[in-house]
Amino acid sequence: MRNVRILDTTLRDGEQSPGCSMDVKEKIEAARALEKLGVDIIEAGFPAASPGDLAAVQTVSGIVQNAAVCALARAKKDDIDAAWAGVRAAVSPVLHVFLATSPVHMAYTLHMSPDEVIETAAAAVAYAKAFCSDVQFSAEDATRSDRAFLARVAEAVIRAGATVVNLPDTVGCATPQEITKLFTYIRSTVHGIENCVLSTHNHNDLGMATANTLAAVAAGAGQAECTINGIGERAGNAALEETVMALRTRADVFQCETRINTRRIYRSSRLIQSITGIPMPPNKAIVGTNAFAHESGFHQHGVMSNPLTYEILRPEDLGIPQSQNILGRHSGLHAFEERLTELGYHLTREELDAAFEKFKALAGKKKVILDYDLEALVGSHTEERVARYSLVNFVINSGNAISSTAVVKLSDGESEIERVALGDGPVDAAFKAVNDIVGMELTLESYRLSSVTGGEDALGEAVVHLRGARRSVVGRGLSTDVIEASIRAYVSGVNKLVGDAAPAEEKPL
Repeated sequence: MRNVRILDTTLRDGEQSPGCSMDVKEKIEAARALEKLGVDIIEAGFPAASPGDLAAVQTVSGIVQNAAVCALARAKKDDIDAAWAGVRAAVSPVLHVFLATSPVHMAYTLHMSPDEVIETAAAAVAYAKAFCSDVQFSAEDATRSDRAFLARVAEAVIRAGATVVNLPDTVGCATPQEITKLFTYIRSTVHGIENCVLSTHNHNDLGMATANTLAAVAAGAGQAECTINGIGERAGNAALEETVMALRTRADVFQCETRINTRRIYRSSRLIQSITGIPMPPNKAIVGTNAFAHESGFHQHGVMSNPLTYEILRPEDLGIPQSQNILGRHSGLHAFEERLTELGYHLTREELDAAFEKFKALAGKKKVILDYDLEALVGSHTEERVARYSLVNFVINSGNAISSTAVVKLSDGESEIERVALGDGPVDAAFKAVNDIVGMELTLESYRLSSVTGGEDALGEAVVHLRGARRSVVGRGLSTDVIEASIRAYVSGVNKLVGDAAPAEEKPL
């Protein structure tokens, strides 16, 4: 069985997806999850984009011990210097240099001749090689590049020291048949390619990112670049969970394996959903809520007789909780901790105590607490780790014949501040009261309410996307009261935006 490396670019390409930006703490949380998942390489960011990106990459490089950490750079010395500053402390650093090779990019974005592109790519790789033994070169827009020219570029960067050559389908236009032909051509034509790892990176504009990734692997690619839940620019990237499970389930076809601990897939997916505030469609492959649901009586009978009749995957292999153990107000810390361990969570003592406190508060409002309630509680613990403002109490007066009024009291750690506001409904009034307390001009970009479980006493989850002066953030709130959940989500977003006052930093494409 041939091993295929997994480069996860959730923290770089995935974060570039609108609404998916992460702060440093969230990147640390995600990086730790990716390390436990077993990815080979974590692409941590684009250090030249901003000081914040550089700091995030440096932080991730300092904490990851069991995976390589990669930083992206354009084929420019300043970019490569910044990338090296980001990953130099990593146990296994990787510099990732890219330059476009398609006619449209050479003419309209680079303004370079083909010979200039070859010279620039080779020089950039040689410069990066002086810092780092592992250098990846990506031929941006490779699938729309002339094959003979692409082969010349690949040979030049290999001579300059590239250890990985990546052929991205940057705009998601290729078909699996075209990917197969491209990788077969490069493998059979480029001198020295046998000493390199050939990598594939596919976007999902036509819905073929995973299929194209699998086609590249079948044609000899030794590295697949993916993101959790397939998040990324525009329509996203190849989904890690789909790619890995396809290789695992159809090992008879691909004859490949990965280092991924598939039992961590569900946890990783839920974490990224929590951080970004972007839920998966119910019919999403592998991790969607309907992935193992059967409504047809014929299907239900078949699955009860033998799951293989309609399920080619086992939920337990993905870490999806199967038993719905019930905890309640009389459950103690030991039972709580044991159930979290069974669900795959390993918290520090401080995190466990904080989660247990929230569990007991919820148990006072909800008769039975199911696994999905626990997941929501634990998944939200990072929201409140470092919070300037916290909700003390609120009073709402609302109806269809009166103007909605909200009285909200927040604590800033030193004092309690209360404000009253009118709004178009109770949630709008409450958000305006919070704005008055914190003195910030905020834009509510999106607001979503959902039920974590069923039942009249279900735990409600609110997710907001807030934009401040510099960036957009995600806030989450949980409560059996949807108004309280909404206020907590808004305050969570506010806490992430506190101190943002400078103009937005532009990220290079």
